[in-house]
Amino acid sequence: MLVAWAALATCAPSGSLLGAEPSHAIAMHGSPALAAGFSHFRYVDPAAPKAGRLVASIVGSFDSLNPFIINGLPFEHVRGYVVESLMARGFDEPFTLYGLLAQTIETDAARSYATFTLDPRAKFSDGHPVTAEDVIFSWQLLRDKGRPNYRAYYAKVRRAEAVGERAVRFDLAGADDRELPLILGLMPILPKHATDASTFDQTSFAPPLGSGPYLVADVRAGQSLLLKRNPDYWGRDLAVNRGYWNFDEIRFEFYRDGNAEFEAFKKGLVDVRSETDPGRWKTAYEVPAVRDGRILKEAFPTGLPRPLSAFVFNARRPIFADVRVREAIGLLFDAEWVNHNFFFDLFRRTASFFEGSELSARGRAADARERALLAPYPDAARPDVLAGTWSPPVSDGSGRDRNNLRRALALLDAAGYDLDGTELRQRSSGHPLSFEILVTAKDEERLALAFAHHLLRAGVQARVRMVDAVQYEQRRQTFDFDMLRYSWSESLSPGNEQSFYWGSAAADEPGSRNYMGVRSKAIDAMIGALLAAENREDFVAAVRALDRVLMSGLFVVPLFHLPEQWVARWTHIQRPATTSLFGYLPETWWHQPPAR
Repeated sequence: MLVAWAALATCAPSGSLLGAEPSHAIAMHGSPALAAGFSHFRYVDPAAPKAGRLVASIVGSFDSLNPFIINGLPFEHVRGYVVESLMARGFDEPFTLYGLLAQTIETDAARSYATFTLDPRAKFSDGHPVTAEDVIFSWQLLRDKGRPNYRAYYAKVRRAEAVGERAVRFDLAGADDRELPLILGLMPILPKHATDASTFDQTSFAPPLGSGPYLVADVRAGQSLLLKRNPDYWGRDLAVNRGYWNFDEIRFEFYRDGNAEFEAFKKGLVDVRSETDPGRWKTAYEVPAVRDGRILKEAFPTGLPRPLSAFVFNARRPIFADVRVREAIGLLFDAEWVNHNFFFDLFRRTASFFEGSELSARGRAADARERALLAPYPDAARPDVLAGTWSPPVSDGSGRDRNNLRRALALLDAAGYDLDGTELRQRSSGHPLSFEILVTAKDEERLALAFAHHLLRAGVQARVRMVDAVQYEQRRQTFDFDMLRYSWSESLSPGNEQSFYWGSAAADEPGSRNYMGVRSKAIDAMIGALLAAENREDFVAAVRALDRVLMSGLFVVPLFHLPEQWVARWTHIQRPATTSLFGYLPETWWHQPPAR
């Protein structure tokens, strides 16, 4: 899938946080890097031409244009391109928002309220102005009928009230959540006059009405979707939009698998492709268009934590309830063999949930702040994780590592399993240790089959089941699986979404991303601590403590991450010279007309 459709700010002391005065921006910690009146972001080209078409590719399908509800498999890029939020993210800072629909935000040092004042120019694509009534309507609708994360976030607001036609004040007293003003700043704003609240939670192919730079022009269910520039877009001259939204048209083409998508790219049917397969990156791009310079391969650095891609245990299943079983299965995955034989040794093994950033606990001993946070939960973090010495098991790369096999069998024996010939059975019931790995793509299937082969050495039976994208999404949303592969992406300012990923309340909430089914008072407390942190130091300590508890639970078999972001593009698609802290941003790219 084409990802990222969407210098650290100097952190000021907590006393410099917004007072009760309207401001053009708000930072999670410290002060915004850009002062009022800035002209454009560093990572755009404000002179980029606005013309032409971009053809982008997505592996998968879609059956809805509503990404704000749990039902269906939605086209996600409605958000941003068609439906805007009150504020826009600055991608050179961990978490700072600048005015978009809202011209200013006002809050106090305790962040007990947030008042957003709308830009008087803001309007929906049908010409209706964006009003305070629309903001309150959107908050109520998403709180009551939106995805679980929206319901959880917006339920923390005690009251919302209009202050005239252009301002809305949210009362946040008692929420104990310093991120909440920013979460509200990212709330998608829907038109009350054109949104049917009674059917909002149903899937639909009806083009949504928004205030964003593009309109949905053509929909072919599950196959393609065309966005066209709104010639009357109200916000085209805003500083946050300068250098953005440069294509007249953007067509998204959907493909069943990565191989079909790649073949389309090589033929020029797709303009830009994000690559995640090291084998393909290493060998498959030896084509004439690359050799003669019509296609460029580029590697972009990113300051973000590396995504955690993993085989995920559904700990709701009794077979995975024992941490010793989960650890044993993790020992049996021969990552070194897989990386060498499948990926040319180009991948790096992931261990932390915030890998490659200052938020990661990997390789770091817990400091005094972390230990104080974890003290009420003495069994939540393993000693080796606290010491910073834990890492995923390393094999000899043979695919037959006896050492790891011996350790795995010892753990399984302690958990009550015996080898019966070539099959591992539970001592008490005689039931075999067997489970299903759910996949939806050929690349996932190949990796899962290799894992299943490794598991056989210990008598563990793993069946690999391939299903289509719609069925996969339905089973994932309802936690109807034993094990699946998933990837969590993190920012440099994790916040409320952590409850959606790992919180106890999310474990039984269909549509949440707590796929492991983890319920932990320690995890809930660490999430609470990071949300309440008033300075960066306390925040980092809380995130690292959370990382330690998650690693100690062994709820996943961690896989790999790329050292950089790999992208290939046809050269008629151009990009800014500077990359953001978050990596490449295709919404800042443009079509270069041929030279005359």
